[in-house]
Amino acid sequence: MYYYLIVAFQIFCIYHVLKNHNSYYWVFAIIFLPIIGCSVYLIMHVYKKRDAKMLQENLTNIINPTKKVRDLEQKLQFSETYENRIKLADAYFEIQDYNNALKQYLSALDSTFQNDFHVIEQIISCYYKNENYDRVIDYSKQVINHIEFKRSKVQFLYGLSLEKTGDIIEAEKQLKQLDLPYSNYTERLAYINFLIRHDKTEAAKTLLNEVFDETQNMTKMNRKLYKQTIIEIEKLKTDF
Repeated sequence: MYYYLIVAFQIFCIYHVLKNHNSYYWVFAIIFLPIIGCSVYLIMHVYKKRDAKMLQENLTNIINPTKKVRDLEQKLQFSETYENRIKLADAYFEIQDYNNALKQYLSALDSTFQNDFHVIEQIISCYYKNENYDRVIDYSKQVINHIEFKRSKVQFLYGLSLEKTGDIIEAEKQLKQLDLPYSNYTERLAYINFLIRHDKTEAAKTLLNEVFDETQNMTKMNRKLYKQTIIEIEKLKTDF
């Protein structure tokens, strides 16, 4: 069995050499030094090439973010599939073109995948970004019993939108459910500010102290991940 795996490994590498017109000395290295030759070849000509391609794509998207959208628009015109439409909608969302993103998400929702939680979540996000809080609430209610709703981004935006439309009691109920120790720092900061806005000072102070203490014992990775939120938490504690 081991022998056949090595042979398969060699065949793949030789095929890759010939297909990509790489130097023929690799064929001899792969044949006479199967494990070493194949391993070195994969590192130098397969994985590195893929990494370089990914890096190039990422740089292109940073320098010219609309290129990705144009490419996906053409792809959707050529093949109007659900997957291509969602990719285009996500690309619009990335460049903060929420109106066009919304059009594509709504169009996708009209297809046979109407229970796709990701699509509804993105629709809600678009409406929230456009300050259409009534629509956020409408769509949130459609998925409130969905298994993924609890403690999700949808529940967070639902709570914030309820406050915006004056339903303070229900807003607090939703936001409070996102208050989980050692997680959800952005959501918990928003909940603290919610409590402050509605004169629940003692509750806000208690939660702020809990969150602040947690941030002091974070790993370096988490401190980097939540850097901006931690700055706001520390500033709020100083000003409170």
